[in-house]
Amino acid sequence: MPASADLTFISSVWDESIVPALTEYIRIPNQSPAFDPEWRAHGHMQRAVVLIAEWCRQQQLQGLKVEVIEHPGRTPLIWAEVPASSGSSSGSSSAGASGADTVLLYGHLDKQPAMTGWSEGLGPWTPVLRGERLYGRGGADDGYAAFASLTAVAALQRAGLPHARIVMLIEATEESGSPDLPHYVDALAARLGAPSLVVCLDSGCGNYEQLWTTTSLRGIISGTLTVRVLKEGVHSGDAGGVVPSSFRIARQLLGRIEALDSGEILLPALQCPIPEARRAQARVAAQALGPGMWRKFPFAGGTQPTSHDDVELILARTWRAALAVTGANGLPPAENAGNVLRPFTSLQLALRAPPAVDAAAACRELKRALEADPPYGAEVSFEGDGASGWDAPALAPWLEGALAAASQRHFGKPALAMGEGGSIPFMGMLGQRFPSAQFMITGVLGPESNAHGPNEFLHLPTGKRLTACVADVLAAHAAR
Repeated sequence: MPASADLTFISSVWDESIVPALTEYIRIPNQSPAFDPEWRAHGHMQRAVVLIAEWCRQQQLQGLKVEVIEHPGRTPLIWAEVPASSGSSSGSSSAGASGADTVLLYGHLDKQPAMTGWSEGLGPWTPVLRGERLYGRGGADDGYAAFASLTAVAALQRAGLPHARIVMLIEATEESGSPDLPHYVDALAARLGAPSLVVCLDSGCGNYEQLWTTTSLRGIISGTLTVRVLKEGVHSGDAGGVVPSSFRIARQLLGRIEALDSGEILLPALQCPIPEARRAQARVAAQALGPGMWRKFPFAGGTQPTSHDDVELILARTWRAALAVTGANGLPPAENAGNVLRPFTSLQLALRAPPAVDAAAACRELKRALEADPPYGAEVSFEGDGASGWDAPALAPWLEGALAAASQRHFGKPALAMGEGGSIPFMGMLGQRFPSAQFMITGVLGPESNAHGPNEFLHLPTGKRLTACVADVLAAHAAR
Protein backbone atom coordinates (compact mmCIF):
# COMPACT_ATOMS: atom_id res chain seq x y z
CA MET A 1 0.00 0.00 0.00
CA PRO A 2 1.19 3.57 -0.72
CA ALA A 3 1.84 6.04 2.03
CA SER A 4 -1.14 7.53 3.85
CA ALA A 5 -2.62 10.99 3.30
CA ASP A 6 -1.77 13.62 5.91
CA LEU A 7 -4.82 13.87 8.18
CA THR A 8 -3.34 16.91 9.93
CA PHE A 9 -3.18 18.81 6.64
CA ILE A 10 -6.69 17.72 5.70
CA SER A 11 -8.04 18.75 9.10
CA SER A 12 -6.51 22.20 8.74
CA VAL A 13 -8.10 22.68 5.30
CA TRP A 14 -11.46 21.72 6.74
CA ASP A 15 -11.13 24.11 9.68
CA GLU A 16 -9.71 27.06 7.77
CA SER A 17 -11.42 26.77 4.40
CA ILE A 18 -14.13 24.12 4.06
CA VAL A 19 -16.17 24.91 7.16
CA PRO A 20 -16.34 28.65 6.35
CA ALA A 21 -17.40 27.85 2.77
CA LEU A 22 -19.98 25.34 3.94
CA THR A 23 -21.32 27.89 6.39
CA GLU A 24 -22.04 30.27 3.51
CA TYR A 25 -23.43 27.43 1.40
CA ILE A 26 -25.94 26.45 4.09
CA ARG A 27 -27.30 30.02 4.09
CA ILE A 28 -28.41 29.64 0.45
CA PRO A 29 -31.97 28.20 0.17
CA ASN A 30 -31.12 26.38 -3.04
CA GLN A 31 -33.98 23.92 -3.18
CA SER A 32 -33.90 21.34 -5.97
CA PRO A 33 -35.99 22.22 -9.05
CA ALA A 34 -38.72 19.74 -8.07
CA PHE A 35 -39.34 21.87 -4.98
CA ASP A 36 -38.59 25.28 -6.48
CA PRO A 37 -39.85 25.45 -10.09
CA GLU A 38 -38.85 29.14 -10.17
CA TRP A 39 -35.25 28.35 -9.23
CA ARG A 40 -33.83 30.36 -12.10
CA ALA A 41 -35.74 33.51 -11.18
CA HIS A 42 -34.92 33.15 -7.48
CA GLY A 43 -31.18 32.96 -8.18
CA HIS A 44 -30.30 30.69 -5.26
CA MET A 45 -28.84 27.97 -7.45
CA GLN A 46 -26.61 30.47 -9.22
CA ARG A 47 -25.32 31.68 -5.86
CA ALA A 48 -24.50 28.11 -4.79
CA VAL A 49 -22.79 27.36 -8.09
CA VAL A 50 -20.67 30.51 -7.91
CA LEU A 51 -19.67 29.84 -4.30
CA ILE A 52 -18.54 26.26 -4.96
CA ALA A 53 -16.94 26.92 -8.35
CA GLU A 54 -14.94 29.88 -7.01
CA TRP A 55 -13.74 27.85 -4.04
CA CYS A 56 -12.62 25.11 -6.42
CA ARG A 57 -10.74 27.56 -8.64
CA GLN A 58 -8.80 28.86 -5.63
CA GLN A 59 -7.30 25.47 -4.83
CA GLN A 60 -3.62 25.13 -5.62
CA LEU A 61 -3.84 21.94 -7.67
CA GLN A 62 -1.47 21.24 -10.53
CA GLY A 63 -3.32 21.57 -13.83
CA LEU A 64 -6.73 22.18 -12.26
CA LYS A 65 -9.44 23.44 -14.65
CA VAL A 66 -12.92 24.38 -13.42
CA GLU A 67 -15.91 25.08 -15.66
CA VAL A 68 -19.56 25.88 -15.08
CA ILE A 69 -21.50 24.26 -17.91
CA GLU A 70 -25.13 25.20 -18.50
CA HIS A 71 -27.02 24.02 -21.56
CA PRO A 72 -30.33 25.61 -22.61
CA GLY A 73 -33.23 24.46 -20.49
CA ARG A 74 -30.94 22.68 -18.02
CA THR A 75 -29.58 23.36 -14.57
CA PRO A 76 -25.86 24.17 -14.33
CA LEU A 77 -23.13 21.58 -13.82
CA ILE A 78 -19.70 22.16 -12.26
CA TRP A 79 -16.92 20.31 -14.09
CA ALA A 80 -13.44 20.16 -12.55
CA GLU A 81 -10.53 18.30 -14.09
CA VAL A 82 -7.03 17.54 -12.80
CA PRO A 83 -4.56 15.74 -15.09
CA ALA A 84 -2.82 12.61 -13.91
CA SER A 85 0.30 13.25 -11.88
CA SER A 86 3.60 12.43 -13.55
CA GLY A 87 4.22 9.54 -11.18
CA SER A 88 0.94 7.75 -11.82
CA SER A 89 1.40 4.19 -13.03
CA SER A 90 -2.29 3.47 -13.62
CA GLY A 91 -3.05 1.77 -16.87
CA SER A 92 -4.86 3.23 -19.86
CA SER A 93 -7.53 0.55 -20.32
CA SER A 94 -10.16 3.14 -19.41
CA ALA A 95 -8.63 6.00 -21.32
CA GLY A 96 -10.61 9.19 -21.71
CA ALA A 97 -10.14 12.05 -24.12
CA SER A 98 -6.84 12.88 -22.43
CA GLY A 99 -5.53 9.36 -22.97
CA ALA A 100 -5.29 8.78 -19.22
CA ASP A 101 -7.09 6.47 -16.85
CA THR A 102 -9.86 8.44 -15.12
CA VAL A 103 -11.38 8.65 -11.67
CA LEU A 104 -14.83 10.27 -11.48
CA LEU A 105 -15.71 12.16 -8.31
CA TYR A 106 -19.41 12.95 -7.88
CA GLY A 107 -21.54 15.22 -5.72
CA HIS A 108 -24.53 17.57 -5.90
CA LEU A 109 -25.36 21.07 -4.69
CA ASP A 110 -29.19 21.15 -4.73
CA LYS A 111 -31.10 20.77 -1.48
CA GLN A 112 -34.26 19.31 -0.02
CA PRO A 113 -36.98 21.68 1.25
CA ALA A 114 -36.76 23.32 4.66
CA MET A 115 -39.06 20.90 6.54
CA THR A 116 -40.60 21.81 9.89
CA GLY A 117 -39.58 20.75 13.39
CA TRP A 118 -36.10 22.27 13.69
CA SER A 119 -34.95 22.58 17.31
CA GLU A 120 -34.71 25.96 19.00
CA GLY A 121 -31.80 27.96 17.64
CA LEU A 122 -31.52 25.81 14.50
CA GLY A 123 -32.96 26.25 11.04
CA PRO A 124 -32.47 25.01 7.49
CA TRP A 125 -30.75 28.15 6.23
CA THR A 126 -29.06 29.09 9.52
CA PRO A 127 -25.63 27.46 9.88
CA VAL A 128 -24.86 26.63 13.50
CA LEU A 129 -21.66 25.00 14.75
CA ARG A 130 -22.19 23.07 17.97
CA GLY A 131 -19.19 21.06 19.05
CA GLU A 132 -18.34 18.67 16.23
CA ARG A 133 -21.62 19.21 14.35
CA LEU A 134 -22.34 21.80 11.66
CA TYR A 135 -26.13 22.14 11.44
CA GLY A 136 -28.10 23.33 8.42
CA ARG A 137 -29.72 22.05 5.25
CA GLY A 138 -27.39 20.58 2.65
CA GLY A 139 -24.10 20.61 4.52
CA ALA A 140 -24.02 16.83 4.81
CA ASP A 141 -26.32 16.16 1.83
CA ASP A 142 -24.27 16.93 -0.17
CA GLY A 143 -22.60 20.32 -0.06
CA TYR A 144 -19.34 19.05 1.42
CA ALA A 145 -18.64 16.68 -1.49
CA ALA A 146 -16.92 19.15 -3.83
CA PHE A 147 -14.74 20.54 -1.04
CA ALA A 148 -13.75 17.13 0.32
CA SER A 149 -13.07 15.68 -3.15
CA LEU A 150 -10.57 18.33 -4.22
CA THR A 151 -9.00 18.42 -0.75
CA ALA A 152 -8.28 14.69 -1.08
CA VAL A 153 -6.48 15.36 -4.36
CA ALA A 154 -4.60 18.27 -2.76
CA ALA A 155 -3.44 15.98 0.04
CA LEU A 156 -1.95 13.59 -2.52
CA GLN A 157 -0.15 16.31 -4.43
CA ARG A 158 1.20 17.83 -1.23
CA ALA A 159 2.57 14.44 -0.17
CA GLY A 160 4.00 13.71 -3.61
CA LEU A 161 1.71 10.69 -4.07
CA PRO A 162 0.57 9.86 -7.60
CA HIS A 163 -3.01 9.93 -8.81
CA ALA A 164 -4.81 9.23 -12.06
CA ARG A 165 -6.67 11.82 -14.09
CA ILE A 166 -9.46 13.28 -11.95
CA VAL A 167 -12.84 14.48 -13.19
CA MET A 168 -15.32 15.92 -10.71
CA LEU A 169 -19.00 16.44 -11.55
CA ILE A 170 -21.20 18.46 -9.20
CA GLU A 171 -24.78 18.43 -10.41
CA ALA A 172 -27.84 20.45 -9.40
CA THR A 173 -30.82 18.07 -9.71
CA GLU A 174 -29.99 15.02 -7.57
CA GLU A 175 -32.78 15.70 -5.07
CA SER A 176 -35.18 15.81 -8.04
CA GLY A 177 -34.02 12.44 -9.40
CA SER A 178 -31.09 13.76 -11.51
CA PRO A 179 -33.15 14.48 -14.65
CA ASP A 180 -30.44 16.71 -16.17
CA LEU A 181 -27.44 14.52 -15.45
CA PRO A 182 -27.88 11.91 -18.22
CA HIS A 183 -27.98 14.76 -20.73
CA TYR A 184 -24.68 16.16 -19.48
CA VAL A 185 -23.00 12.76 -19.30
CA ASP A 186 -24.00 12.14 -22.92
CA ALA A 187 -22.91 15.60 -24.02
CA LEU A 188 -19.56 15.32 -22.23
CA ALA A 189 -18.95 11.64 -22.99
CA ALA A 190 -15.84 12.22 -25.10
CA ARG A 191 -14.26 14.38 -22.40
CA LEU A 192 -15.28 12.07 -19.58
CA GLY A 193 -14.03 8.84 -21.08
CA ALA A 194 -14.69 5.58 -19.23
CA PRO A 195 -13.81 5.93 -15.54
CA SER A 196 -12.24 2.92 -13.88
CA LEU A 197 -13.17 4.24 -10.42
CA VAL A 198 -16.20 6.25 -9.29
CA VAL A 199 -16.14 7.98 -5.89
CA CYS A 200 -19.46 9.29 -4.59
CA LEU A 201 -19.72 11.14 -1.27
CA ASP A 202 -23.54 11.29 -1.14
CA SER A 203 -24.29 8.27 1.01
CA GLY A 204 -24.42 7.25 4.65
CA CYS A 205 -22.44 5.61 7.41
CA GLY A 206 -23.66 3.22 10.07
CA ASN A 207 -21.69 5.05 12.76
CA TYR A 208 -18.98 7.70 13.02
CA GLU A 209 -16.33 5.23 14.16
CA GLN A 210 -15.16 3.62 10.91
CA LEU A 211 -15.28 3.83 7.12
CA TRP A 212 -18.57 2.63 5.65
CA THR A 213 -19.13 1.95 1.98
CA THR A 214 -22.48 1.49 0.27
CA THR A 215 -23.00 -1.71 -1.70
CA SER A 216 -26.56 -1.12 -2.90
CA LEU A 217 -29.15 1.63 -3.19
CA ARG A 218 -32.91 1.35 -3.43
CA GLY A 219 -34.78 2.90 -6.32
CA ILE A 220 -37.71 5.23 -5.89
CA ILE A 221 -41.16 5.68 -7.37
CA SER A 222 -42.71 9.07 -6.69
CA GLY A 223 -46.20 10.08 -7.67
CA THR A 224 -49.58 11.49 -6.72
CA LEU A 225 -52.67 9.37 -6.06
CA THR A 226 -55.87 11.40 -6.47
CA VAL A 227 -59.36 10.21 -5.57
CA ARG A 228 -62.28 12.48 -6.52
CA VAL A 229 -65.90 11.80 -5.52
CA LEU A 230 -67.58 15.20 -5.90
CA LYS A 231 -67.31 18.31 -8.06
CA GLU A 232 -67.35 20.44 -4.88
CA GLY A 233 -67.48 19.97 -1.13
CA VAL A 234 -70.87 19.41 0.52
CA HIS A 235 -72.29 19.46 4.07
CA SER A 236 -71.08 16.34 5.85
CA GLY A 237 -74.36 16.01 7.72
CA ASP A 238 -76.27 15.96 4.46
CA ALA A 239 -73.93 13.72 2.47
CA GLY A 240 -72.29 11.60 5.16
CA GLY A 241 -73.33 7.96 4.68
CA VAL A 242 -74.47 8.63 1.13
CA VAL A 243 -71.37 9.97 -0.61
CA PRO A 244 -68.30 7.78 -0.02
CA SER A 245 -65.31 9.47 1.59
CA SER A 246 -62.45 10.10 -0.82
CA PHE A 247 -60.04 9.49 2.05
CA ARG A 248 -61.55 6.06 2.78
CA ILE A 249 -61.31 5.11 -0.87
CA ALA A 250 -57.66 6.20 -0.89
CA ARG A 251 -57.07 3.96 2.14
CA GLN A 252 -58.67 1.05 0.30
CA LEU A 253 -56.49 1.63 -2.75
CA LEU A 254 -53.31 1.80 -0.68
CA GLY A 255 -54.38 -1.54 0.84
CA ARG A 256 -53.91 -3.07 -2.60
CA ILE A 257 -50.20 -2.37 -2.49
CA GLU A 258 -49.33 -2.31 1.22
CA ALA A 259 -50.30 -4.71 4.02
CA LEU A 260 -51.92 -2.62 6.75
CA ASP A 261 -50.60 -4.67 9.68
CA SER A 262 -46.99 -5.14 8.58
CA GLY A 263 -46.26 -2.52 5.90
CA GLU A 264 -45.19 -5.27 3.49
CA ILE A 265 -45.45 -4.19 -0.15
CA LEU A 266 -47.70 -6.68 -1.89
CA LEU A 267 -47.05 -6.05 -5.59
CA PRO A 268 -44.79 -8.76 -7.10
CA ALA A 269 -43.25 -6.11 -9.37
CA LEU A 270 -41.79 -4.49 -6.24
CA GLN A 271 -40.14 -7.60 -4.86
CA CYS A 272 -36.85 -9.30 -5.71
CA PRO A 273 -34.56 -11.96 -4.20
CA ILE A 274 -31.92 -10.73 -1.77
CA PRO A 275 -28.44 -11.95 -2.77
CA GLU A 276 -26.72 -14.04 -0.12
CA ALA A 277 -23.69 -11.75 -0.21
CA ARG A 278 -25.92 -8.83 0.85
CA ARG A 279 -27.47 -10.91 3.61
CA ALA A 280 -23.98 -11.74 4.86
CA GLN A 281 -23.03 -8.04 4.85
CA ALA A 282 -26.20 -7.25 6.79
CA ARG A 283 -25.26 -9.80 9.44
CA VAL A 284 -21.81 -8.24 9.88
CA ALA A 285 -23.25 -4.73 9.99
CA ALA A 286 -25.86 -5.79 12.54
CA GLN A 287 -23.13 -7.15 14.80
CA ALA A 288 -21.34 -3.81 14.67
CA LEU A 289 -24.40 -1.61 15.10
CA GLY A 290 -26.70 -3.70 17.27
CA PRO A 291 -29.92 -1.91 18.28
CA GLY A 292 -28.19 1.39 17.51
CA MET A 293 -29.33 0.71 13.95
CA TRP A 294 -32.90 1.65 14.94
CA ARG A 295 -32.38 3.60 18.14
CA LYS A 296 -30.87 6.44 16.09
CA PHE A 297 -34.38 7.42 14.96
CA PRO A 298 -36.35 9.92 17.09
CA PHE A 299 -39.25 7.62 17.99
CA ALA A 300 -42.17 9.32 19.74
CA GLY A 301 -43.62 7.96 22.97
CA GLY A 302 -43.48 4.17 23.09
CA THR A 303 -43.24 3.63 19.34
CA GLN A 304 -41.23 0.55 18.42
CA PRO A 305 -39.51 -0.48 15.17
CA THR A 306 -41.19 -2.89 12.80
CA SER A 307 -38.94 -5.69 14.09
CA HIS A 308 -36.39 -6.27 16.83
CA ASP A 309 -34.25 -8.48 14.59
CA ASP A 310 -31.36 -6.16 13.66
CA VAL A 311 -30.46 -8.13 10.51
CA GLU A 312 -34.05 -8.03 9.28
CA LEU A 313 -34.23 -4.29 9.92
CA ILE A 314 -31.11 -3.69 7.84
CA LEU A 315 -32.53 -5.78 5.00
CA ALA A 316 -35.90 -4.02 5.32
CA ARG A 317 -34.30 -0.60 4.79
CA THR A 318 -31.99 -1.72 1.98
CA TRP A 319 -33.48 -4.64 0.01
CA ARG A 320 -37.23 -4.47 0.54
CA ALA A 321 -39.82 -2.02 -0.74
CA ALA A 322 -41.41 0.52 1.60
CA LEU A 323 -44.15 3.10 1.17
CA ALA A 324 -44.33 6.59 2.69
CA VAL A 325 -47.12 9.12 2.24
CA THR A 326 -45.10 12.30 2.15
CA GLY A 327 -47.77 14.93 1.50
CA ALA A 328 -51.43 15.58 0.80
CA ASN A 329 -53.76 17.99 -0.97
CA GLY A 330 -57.48 18.43 -0.44
CA LEU A 331 -57.09 18.34 3.34
CA PRO A 332 -57.42 21.78 4.95
CA PRO A 333 -55.46 22.55 8.12
CA ALA A 334 -57.30 21.39 11.23
CA GLU A 335 -58.04 24.94 12.36
CA ASN A 336 -59.79 25.65 9.04
CA ALA A 337 -61.61 22.33 8.67
CA GLY A 338 -65.38 22.77 8.48
CA ASN A 339 -68.00 20.03 8.59
CA VAL A 340 -67.62 19.32 4.90
CA LEU A 341 -67.41 16.10 2.97
CA ARG A 342 -64.44 16.99 0.83
CA PRO A 343 -64.56 16.49 -2.96
CA PHE A 344 -61.14 14.88 -3.33
CA THR A 345 -58.02 13.60 -1.60
CA SER A 346 -54.56 13.65 -3.19
CA LEU A 347 -51.70 11.78 -1.54
CA GLN A 348 -48.06 12.17 -2.50
CA LEU A 349 -46.47 8.73 -2.45
CA ALA A 350 -42.79 7.84 -2.17
CA LEU A 351 -42.20 4.14 -2.67
CA ARG A 352 -38.69 2.81 -2.17
CA ALA A 353 -37.97 -0.04 -4.56
CA PRO A 354 -35.43 -2.84 -4.00
CA PRO A 355 -32.11 -2.41 -5.86
CA ALA A 356 -32.78 -5.10 -8.47
CA VAL A 357 -36.31 -3.92 -9.36
CA ASP A 358 -37.01 -2.14 -12.66
CA ALA A 359 -38.57 1.02 -11.25
CA ALA A 360 -40.18 2.12 -14.52
CA ALA A 361 -41.92 -1.24 -14.96
CA ALA A 362 -42.92 -1.26 -11.28
CA CYS A 363 -44.39 2.23 -11.66
CA ARG A 364 -46.60 1.01 -14.49
CA GLU A 365 -47.79 -1.92 -12.37
CA LEU A 366 -48.44 0.44 -9.47
CA LYS A 367 -50.57 2.70 -11.67
CA ARG A 368 -52.60 -0.29 -12.89
CA ALA A 369 -53.13 -1.60 -9.36
CA LEU A 370 -54.30 1.77 -8.01
CA GLU A 371 -56.53 2.79 -10.91
CA ALA A 372 -58.24 -0.52 -11.73
CA ASP A 373 -61.89 -0.98 -10.77
CA PRO A 374 -62.10 1.99 -8.36
CA PRO A 375 -64.48 1.59 -5.39
CA TYR A 376 -67.89 3.21 -5.98
CA GLY A 377 -66.76 4.19 -9.46
CA ALA A 378 -64.79 7.15 -8.10
CA GLU A 379 -62.39 9.09 -10.30
CA VAL A 380 -58.94 7.72 -9.49
CA SER A 381 -55.59 8.63 -11.02
CA PHE A 382 -51.97 7.94 -10.23
CA GLU A 383 -49.32 10.00 -11.96
CA GLY A 384 -45.67 9.29 -11.18
CA ASP A 385 -42.33 8.03 -12.39
CA GLY A 386 -39.49 5.93 -11.10
CA ALA A 387 -35.72 5.67 -10.93
CA SER A 388 -34.15 2.25 -10.48
CA GLY A 389 -31.75 1.36 -7.71
CA TRP A 390 -28.27 -0.08 -7.94
CA ASP A 391 -26.29 -3.09 -6.74
CA ALA A 392 -22.52 -2.65 -6.70
CA PRO A 393 -20.16 -4.96 -8.57
CA ALA A 394 -17.83 -7.11 -6.52
CA LEU A 395 -14.85 -5.21 -5.12
CA ALA A 396 -11.55 -5.63 -6.91
CA PRO A 397 -8.85 -6.91 -4.53
CA TRP A 398 -6.92 -3.63 -4.72
CA LEU A 399 -9.99 -1.59 -3.70
CA GLU A 400 -11.00 -3.97 -0.94
CA GLY A 401 -7.50 -3.74 0.50
CA ALA A 402 -7.36 0.04 0.11
CA LEU A 403 -10.67 0.54 1.95
CA ALA A 404 -9.60 -1.74 4.78
CA ALA A 405 -6.23 -0.03 5.16
CA ALA A 406 -7.69 3.49 4.97
CA SER A 407 -10.27 2.78 7.66
CA GLN A 408 -7.63 1.38 10.00
CA ARG A 409 -5.31 4.32 9.38
CA HIS A 410 -7.77 7.14 9.84
CA PHE A 411 -10.52 5.66 12.03
CA GLY A 412 -8.62 2.94 13.87
CA LYS A 413 -11.30 0.35 13.06
CA PRO A 414 -12.08 -2.03 10.18
CA ALA A 415 -14.06 -0.87 7.16
CA LEU A 416 -17.64 -2.10 6.91
CA ALA A 417 -20.20 -2.19 4.11
CA MET A 418 -23.95 -2.41 3.74
CA GLY A 419 -26.75 -1.21 1.50
CA GLU A 420 -28.51 2.10 1.90
CA GLY A 421 -32.22 2.73 1.76
CA GLY A 422 -32.00 5.97 -0.20
CA SER A 423 -31.51 6.58 -3.89
CA ILE A 424 -28.71 8.07 -5.97
CA PRO A 425 -30.07 7.74 -9.54
CA PHE A 426 -26.69 8.55 -11.05
CA MET A 427 -25.15 5.35 -9.70
CA GLY A 428 -27.52 3.08 -11.58
CA MET A 429 -26.88 5.00 -14.77
CA LEU A 430 -23.10 4.83 -14.29
CA GLY A 431 -23.24 1.13 -13.47
CA GLN A 432 -24.94 0.43 -16.81
CA ARG A 433 -22.71 2.79 -18.78
CA PHE A 434 -19.38 1.69 -17.22
CA PRO A 435 -19.81 -1.99 -16.24
CA SER A 436 -16.11 -2.48 -15.56
CA ALA A 437 -15.80 0.47 -13.16
CA GLN A 438 -15.19 0.09 -9.45
CA PHE A 439 -17.24 2.14 -6.99
CA MET A 440 -16.48 3.79 -3.67
CA ILE A 441 -19.87 5.04 -2.48
CA THR A 442 -19.67 6.54 0.99
CA GLY A 443 -20.70 9.57 3.03
CA VAL A 444 -21.17 11.32 6.35
CA LEU A 445 -24.90 10.72 6.88
CA GLY A 446 -24.72 8.79 10.14
CA PRO A 447 -26.89 8.49 13.24
CA GLU A 448 -29.18 11.50 13.84
CA SER A 449 -27.71 13.46 10.89
CA ASN A 450 -31.26 13.50 9.49
CA ALA A 451 -30.84 14.44 5.85
CA HIS A 452 -34.14 15.67 4.34
CA GLY A 453 -35.53 16.28 7.83
CA PRO A 454 -35.08 18.84 10.60
CA ASN A 455 -31.75 19.29 12.41
CA GLU A 456 -29.60 17.98 9.55
CA PHE A 457 -25.94 18.13 10.52
CA LEU A 458 -22.49 17.28 9.24
CA HIS A 459 -20.23 15.44 11.69
CA LEU A 460 -16.96 17.25 11.07
CA PRO A 461 -14.46 14.64 12.36
CA THR A 462 -16.05 12.07 10.04
CA GLY A 463 -15.84 14.49 7.12
CA LYS A 464 -12.12 14.97 7.75
CA ARG A 465 -11.34 11.26 8.13
CA LEU A 466 -13.46 10.40 5.12
CA THR A 467 -11.50 12.91 3.02
CA ALA A 468 -8.27 11.20 4.08
CA CYS A 469 -9.73 7.80 3.19
CA VAL A 470 -10.64 9.04 -0.28
CA ALA A 471 -7.10 10.32 -0.75
CA ASP A 472 -5.69 6.94 0.24
CA VAL A 473 -8.00 5.13 -2.18
CA LEU A 474 -7.00 7.47 -5.02
CA ALA A 475 -3.34 6.72 -4.26
CA ALA A 476 -4.01 2.99 -4.21
CA HIS A 477 -5.87 3.28 -7.50
CA ALA A 478 -2.87 4.94 -9.12
CA ALA A 479 -0.51 2.27 -7.76
CA ARG A 480 -2.66 -0.79 -8.59
